[in-house]
Amino acid sequence: MNHLIHRALQAYRPLYQRGQLLDGQYRLPLVPLDGEGVDSEATANLSRPRRRILIAALAAAAVGLMARFDVARAQPTSGMPVTKPAPHEPSHDFDFFFGRWKVHNRRLKERLAGNTEWEEFDADQECRPILGGMGNQDEFVTDAFGDTHFIGMTVRLFDPKTRAWSIYWIDNRQVALQPPVLGRFEHGVGTFYGRDEFKGKPILVRFVWTVDAEHPRWEQAFSTDDGHSWEVNWVMTMERLST
Repeated sequence: MNHLIHRALQAYRPLYQRGQLLDGQYRLPLVPLDGEGVDSEATANLSRPRRRILIAALAAAAVGLMARFDVARAQPTSGMPVTKPAPHEPSHDFDFFFGRWKVHNRRLKERLAGNTEWEEFDADQECRPILGGMGNQDEFVTDAFGDTHFIGMTVRLFDPKTRAWSIYWIDNRQVALQPPVLGRFEHGVGTFYGRDEFKGKPILVRFVWTVDAEHPRWEQAFSTDDGHSWEVNWVMTMERLST
């Protein structure tokens, strides 16, 4: 305890010498400021009540300084800019999908026929940005549909005016762009709609993307009653492959 009093008095000695220590009755120990020893005789000159008062006063001052420091640290410095997170730019909605993927597919064997039998197969897929980041393209490759590779390609384009995406599909069997689906992402889910035909009948097509950096999910559904009811006919779950 004497050592603590000695160090505290050393710290307050300059205030005493300048007449800024309020209680001038305390006798400071006459030791060098840089001394490491404890002058027990000098500290003993403080009566026990006065020593207790001095210790309490020093402790209160230290707590007050710490509280002021904490408050100042918690408040932003006047005149300094406060950094805010940059708003999400929709042109980066599909950045999570860049890279190589192993794709597990579940697909209805027959569509819009009341069929409930699903076929399952795997595919490889790779996505990359195009057009300076205003779009992206991927290739989907599988051997599940015959002796030759089935290769499908998706092209996604972002329109900065409408801030929406248009998504086109083409494959090596039909070799023609399918009508696009259009939409955008909200809260990590992208929903896209478009009109098409299936076996000569008009349908509404819906894509749903669920964002996940390692295991994203895509599903396709058809509607014959303008969106009042839907039949999900194809689901893909992806697993990211190391580069």
